[in-house]
Amino acid sequence: MPVAFWNFPLMTNIKEVSPRPILMVAGENAHSRYYSEDAYKAASEPKELLIIPAADHVSLYDDMEKIPFDKLNQ
Repeated sequence: MPVAFWNFPLMTNIKEVSPRPILMVAGENAHSRYYSEDAYKAASEPKELLIIPAADHVSLYDDMEKIPFDKLNQ
């Protein structure tokens, strides 16, 4: 991976995504949940942050009962 990737501030252009809607999904117990919350705060409307109860980061990849398919298929 190029070093330039690590120097790129990932949320620099998050406001430019609007007016396209953003759906952020994070597990309640995910170690990275804070990043989703920070990105949500920085994003412009329309936006939604969905916190999945009792889920961690990996749960949302392979626990079919916790993946919010109803929201992802809209």
